[in-house]
Amino acid sequence: MKLPHNNIQPKERAFLVGVDLRQEEDLLSIEDSLDELVLLAETAGLDVVGQVTQRLNAPNPKTFIGQGKVEEVKSLVEEVQADIVVFDEELSGRHLRELEKIFGDRIRIIDRTALILDIFAMHANTREGALQVELAQYEYRLTRLTRAWTHLARQAGGGGGRSGAGGGVGLRGPGETQLEVDRRDINRRIGNLKDQLEKVRTHRNQHRSRRKRSNIPIVALVGYTNAGKSTLLNYLSGADIYVADQLFATLDPTTRRVEFPGGKIALFTDTVGFIQKLPTTLVAAFRATLEEIAEADLLLHVVDVTHINAHAQAKAVYQTLEEIEADHIPVLIALNKIDLLNDTDGARKSLEAFPNAVAISALTGEGIEDLFSAVNGILFENYVDVSLFLPYNEGGLISLFHEQGRVEMIEHQDGGIHISGVIPNRLLARYSPYISQNQ
Repeated sequence: MKLPHNNIQPKERAFLVGVDLRQEEDLLSIEDSLDELVLLAETAGLDVVGQVTQRLNAPNPKTFIGQGKVEEVKSLVEEVQADIVVFDEELSGRHLRELEKIFGDRIRIIDRTALILDIFAMHANTREGALQVELAQYEYRLTRLTRAWTHLARQAGGGGGRSGAGGGVGLRGPGETQLEVDRRDINRRIGNLKDQLEKVRTHRNQHRSRRKRSNIPIVALVGYTNAGKSTLLNYLSGADIYVADQLFATLDPTTRRVEFPGGKIALFTDTVGFIQKLPTTLVAAFRATLEEIAEADLLLHVVDVTHINAHAQAKAVYQTLEEIEADHIPVLIALNKIDLLNDTDGARKSLEAFPNAVAISALTGEGIEDLFSAVNGILFENYVDVSLFLPYNEGGLISLFHEQGRVEMIEHQDGGIHISGVIPNRLLARYSPYISQNQ
C-alpha cells in the first residue's frame, strides 16, 4: 500500500544566544529572558535545539559576544544542525554582517527584535495591522542591509505565508528582492506607509471623538502578552475574540460594549500585549493603535498572577505606558488566572503586593463581580474636587463638566472661564492640562 505524501515541511532549527550585560538592569534575569525567547521562537514556528549564555561588561563592537563565544556557538550550531541563530538582544548592522561572515551562508542570524517583528507579521489580520508591521520592518531594516532580511521581511496579513504547519521564519513582506532595494527606495516606502497610517490615525481620531461625545467611558485592557486580556474581554462582553495560549495571539485592537450590573455601559478595548524589550520601531509604528490606550478613562491592567515573573512583567507594562504617555490614567489591576492556583487564597494574598487590585479568573468568572464593582466605583462613583481654567474654544469640556460633574463656582474671564466643582475621577485625565495652579 502506498503511503500518502506528507507536505508538512520540517521546522527550522533555532539555536538561542543570551547575553547578560552587567551595565544594564533588565527586568528579567538572563535565564528567564531566554525562557521567554524560547516561547517567542516557538510562536514563530521554530524548533529550539540549543542555547548558550554569556555575561559581558559591554557588547563586542564587532560580534556582540566575545570571539571565543562566537567559535563555541558556531561549533554547537554545527553539532545540533541548527539553521538559525537567534540573539536575545538587538544587533546592529555591523554585528549582523560580521556574524554572517563567520557563520557562512547556511546559517542565518537574527535578533529578538526581528523575531518579534516576524510574529507580528504573522498575526496582523487587518490592513492597519499590516501597514504598521510593514513600517516597523522597513525602519528596522534600514540600518541592517544584510542578507538576514531575506528570511524576516514578512508582508503582514497577506501574501507569502508559511507552507504547512512546520514552516519556518520566511520572507513575508516588503518583497523577495530586498537586497536590491536601495536606501532611497526604502525611505520612499517608509514615507508612503507613514502617510497611509496618518490617514488611519485621522480616522481613529474621528471615531474617538464620536465616542467621547457619547460620554460612554472607555476602559483599555493592558497587560503583558498572554496575560489573558482577550479571554477577559470575551467573558465580560460575550464576544468571540480569538484566544490562544501563545505570545501575541491577538494584535489588532477590539472594542466591545459591556453592560454593568444595574445597567451602566462602558466600552472595553483590547490592545496588543506588551513584552520586555518591546522594539521601539513597533511602538512608533503602532502609535495610532496605542493611542486607544492613551485616550482611555481607565486602564485595566491584566496580570498573570501564576507567572513566576508577574512583578517584572507588570513593571514592563508600566514602562511601556510611560513611553506612550499613558501613565497618568487611573489603573485597576486584575490578577488573572487564579483558577490555575492550587490555593486561591494565594491570589488573595497577592493583592497585598499589587495596590488597587482584584483577583479574578477570566476563564471561570471567579471574582468578576468584584471586578465590576471596582470598575464601577472608578468610572461612575468616585469624584474629585477640581479648579480649572478652560479656554472658550474648549466648549466640549465645558459642557461635559456641566453634564457629568457638579459646578460649584463659575467665573467668566478674558479667554476662558474659571470653573470649580467635582467631576468623575475617570474624567480627570481630560481636564489635567487646565487645572489651576493655585488649586
